[in-house]
Amino acid sequence: MENAKDIIDAVKSTVQEVSATVRFVGKYGGEVFCTDPDSDKIFVGGVFENKAHVSLEFSEGASFDDPAGHLEGQGKNRRHLKLTSLNDVTSKDAKAFLEQAFANRP
Repeated sequence: MENAKDIIDAVKSTVQEVSATVRFVGKYGGEVFCTDPDSDKIFVGGVFENKAHVSLEFSEGASFDDPAGHLEGQGKNRRHLKLTSLNDVTSKDAKAFLEQAFANRP
């Protein structure tokens, strides 16, 4: 994996492009993307560093349009992207998934 911090920074920059009002809150060993200015309990996903990759998680990712099949996971609602390089942020359509996440925010 490339430098995890660089990948996380690229993800967070993309999140801010999609939602200027997002708040990053430390939770679950990473940072979640909060949409409610008054609550840290309402979030659309988050970014987490793992040993072999950075995981970009989506709380309601199972409902996303994913024609290229980039999203992983089999849970009822959550899906994630495994990012191992800066290029993955673009090549795995992270921005398009983030746009879907914020469009469907609670």
